[in-house]
Amino acid sequence: MNRAFNRRKDKSWMHTPEALAKHFIAYNAKFLGNTEVDQPKGTEVVKDAVRKLKFQRHIKKSEGQKTPKVELQISIYGVKILDPKSKDVLYNCQLHRISFCADDKTDKRIFTFICKDSESNKHLCYVFDSEKCAEEITLTIGQAFDLAYKKFLESGGKDVETRKQIGGLQKRIQELENENSDLKRQLKNLEEQLMIAKVQPADSVSSKSPTDVFDMIPFSTVTPLVPVPANNGKPPPPPARPADPKKDLFGAEPFDPFICGAADFPPDIQSKLDEMQRQRWRGSKWD
Repeated sequence: MNRAFNRRKDKSWMHTPEALAKHFIAYNAKFLGNTEVDQPKGTEVVKDAVRKLKFQRHIKKSEGQKTPKVELQISIYGVKILDPKSKDVLYNCQLHRISFCADDKTDKRIFTFICKDSESNKHLCYVFDSEKCAEEITLTIGQAFDLAYKKFLESGGKDVETRKQIGGLQKRIQELENENSDLKRQLKNLEEQLMIAKVQPADSVSSKSPTDVFDMIPFSTVTPLVPVPANNGKPPPPPARPADPKKDLFGAEPFDPFICGAADFPPDIQSKLDEMQRQRWRGSKWD
């Protein structure tokens, strides 16, 4: 484990061993990001990484993006990088995978460490910005290394396997926590959609029948025509017929060629009518 902590060996650490062994020390800082490096250690390696990430952050700042803030939790098991509000674990850097750690002597706010990624096996350099605690955070990570190494010597090397198992469990816990956060967000979205679905019918459904643009109820061929009842509740009477049966609805007498006078027709027509009248009379007589 190579590290650059720039301290005297007789200088006491800042925290109690119990704080780092049984709990963790938390710090807040700005996260400039991480980038892949070719070497697992080296001052020049981290300087190049810092220059690269500072330039990228300058471009993002010109576009209106702010540098995100994170929470660092340091213990003998590693360095966790969390979202300060949701407490979601963004990165979990196990201590035995951290190969180099240093603060920038030219810029007192910057500190870095190099960690080997557990999935890609690439070396990534993490860069942070802390206005007041950069050197303190670097020394705290150094103290965690010192305590972990002492514990390794006391356990005769058995503690390495234990820490690897713990690291694997921590990774699984992180995955489950992320899944739990996603499920909570999905559940919240479903609840909001359900509330919207409950509110819309109450506002949109009207007690009145649907009408067209002229506020008229549209005609439906399926709807039966119901007679409008009279005031007494009975259907209206049929139309009244004429009092005189010899007259039609307009008051005119019906035309009957057999009862018209002889002077009404020419002689030839009248003779034919008389013949038809006699045939009619004989037919009615035999009936």
